[in-house]
Amino acid sequence: MAQMGPPMDEHEALFGMHHGQAMSAERMQARATKHLEELKRKLHISASQEPAWATFSAVMKPPAAAPFAMPDRAELDKLTTPERIDKMRQLRTQHQEAMKPLMDQRDEAIKTFYASLDSTQKKTLDAEHAHLMRRGPWQH
Repeated sequence: MAQMGPPMDEHEALFGMHHGQAMSAERMQARATKHLEELKRKLHISASQEPAWATFSAVMKPPAAAPFAMPDRAELDKLTTPERIDKMRQLRTQHQEAMKPLMDQRDEAIKTFYASLDSTQKKTLDAEHAHLMRRGPWQH
């Protein structure tokens, strides 16, 4: 698959940025809403499944604000390469720690929602989730 534009550097990949632009919370919310609407359509959610869907979809939306601080790009640029690597490693660890509760909550919400689906819906969700994992959890 051809890549559009220059590759993301480690900073951009870590913080959901491309070409130095952070994805706004509004844009992330809009993308999540669109993805969830498409998934709901594909799953053909029944009226009896609406409560499970509502719980699932609420948990799957991105938080309004990042649970971690963005690094100062100017400060990163002042560091030597080894210092920058160490700083990025530290930031990755902090990011992972901050995101763990949210990701654990989402994992459990997916399992609970999955249990409410019929066999056809489960196959659809299996395919959608496998596709997402092939792209990487931060690229959806």
